[in-house]
Amino acid sequence: MATTTSDYYEILGVKKSASTDEIKKAYRRLARKYHPDLNPGDKAAEKKFKEINEAYEVLSDSKKRAEYDRFGKTDFEGAPGFEGFKTQDFGFGPGGVEDMFSDLFGRFRHEEAPLRGADISTRLDISLEEAYKGVTKQMTLTREVPCKSCGGTGAETSQLCSHCKGTGSIKQSRGVFRLSRPCPACKGSGKIISKVCKACRGSGSTLSTDTIKVRIPPGADTGSRVKLRGMGGAGVKGGPAGDLYIELGVRPHSTFKRDGNNIYVDVPVTVTEATLGGKIKVPTLDGTVTMTLPPGTDSGKKFKLKGKGIPDRKTGVRGDEFAIIKIVVPKKVSNKTKEALREIEKAYKT
Repeated sequence: MATTTSDYYEILGVKKSASTDEIKKAYRRLARKYHPDLNPGDKAAEKKFKEINEAYEVLSDSKKRAEYDRFGKTDFEGAPGFEGFKTQDFGFGPGGVEDMFSDLFGRFRHEEAPLRGADISTRLDISLEEAYKGVTKQMTLTREVPCKSCGGTGAETSQLCSHCKGTGSIKQSRGVFRLSRPCPACKGSGKIISKVCKACRGSGSTLSTDTIKVRIPPGADTGSRVKLRGMGGAGVKGGPAGDLYIELGVRPHSTFKRDGNNIYVDVPVTVTEATLGGKIKVPTLDGTVTMTLPPGTDSGKKFKLKGKGIPDRKTGVRGDEFAIIKIVVPKKVSNKTKEALREIEKAYKT
């Protein structure tokens, strides 16, 4: 078979000293570029493709390559032992050119594979107390599930595909090459739906609304996600279901403020308590605790209650609570109280 380029090494764009691997890599690259399926109707590409294969057929075989290096292309075609060599005689057994193209273009023999279902995302708001202790919540979820009537196939009845005889693929010849492709009639399944499932109208899935229980571990925060495996959308062609992702939101609290795993709370005290000190009540997420306030405590002073914060989601170690002292003054003051306050004012000047 004559080609416009006289040298096989030039056709593949490699040096005469190229290794077998280099020749193979060059062939793969060029075959992808000039393959007829990727250049439909391009006669120049088809011709180049044949040249590439002719060069590779020779240079990939150590014996043929040695003879080619010795005699050159013209002498090679007539050399002893190669009288019958022609492009159309390329082998198609294991390891031949067809296997090479199956490797390069896996789509040539491909059945419609089962597909994983879509993931679903939703949101759930919880209280700060629930985030602190953990909670199991119920929620209603509407999602696609495999149709029970047809088992997810979309067919009430089906029959063997007459186009491919149930194999799911058809063989085609393109020049000197024989390729196996998915059957266009059954899309590689080997079966044709003869009667569509009435329940799902052929989709293979139906909508289902269920009430599910969601366990939220202690330490959840806004933006945390809970994953329920297999609770997403239904798979296609028997594929697995997707997953359900629940994004959590922790509602603001009227008493406590959260910063990471730490909790902050304002604790109101009287002027007397702040001045003289004493026992005061401090709210926590576990309930009220008693704290000793030292005499002469200023407003804004912080006191740490160790381990009274939010537990870490990974380690379980609790953060801390910080009690912030806020001195409050009486709104209604009698004359007697005013005199007492004036006496207190004198203490600031000593």
